[in-house]
Amino acid sequence: MNEPIVARHWLAIAAPKAAPAIATTTVLALARIWNANGAEHSVGSAVLMGALSLGAAAAGVAAGNSTGDSVLVGTAFAASGALAFAGVAGYSDGMPLPLLLWSLATTGAYALAARYWRTDRRETLAHQRDITDRREERAHIERVETIRATTQVEVARTGAAYAEQLAAALVTRAALPGFDPAALERTGLPELPAQRRDT
Repeated sequence: MNEPIVARHWLAIAAPKAAPAIATTTVLALARIWNANGAEHSVGSAVLMGALSLGAAAAGVAAGNSTGDSVLVGTAFAASGALAFAGVAGYSDGMPLPLLLWSLATTGAYALAARYWRTDRRETLAHQRDITDRREERAHIERVETIRATTQVEVARTGAAYAEQLAAALVTRAALPGFDPAALERTGLPELPAQRRDT
């Protein structure tokens, strides 16, 4: 069985690994743009981002208690963290605190993503092993059936060749001078079909 060769582009391989850093960098950049446009030391903006962050966290807790869907809970808590990070980065003046929060958020995002990547890798390997086992089992069954069919064909061919040789020998023997079919019957051999038709 021929397998198609699929070569993934290097961007398709690298994109999931770069996604946490891209996400946290995007939030930092947008928060700093917001800071430059009037969010610095704005209590109203800080309260808004704090309320949104607490709302997202509460949604994560509620989703965890009601549905138990880990993807939904993780998304809600990630949104809560991103909103809190954006609020602090937008409210504060200077870059040291936003950069510190960015590095912590990026490290945390990679720590969480690594767990999912490991789980995904395990499931992918288990799936590939299962497919390989099934293919090997089917290939084995196919080989056994091919051998069996070849053997049956050879047996039938050998039997047909033996029948032809026997028929040729009987015809040749019947053509010999002094051949007596009745003598064959007296020795216990079955009567020849041609002799049966003659009688």
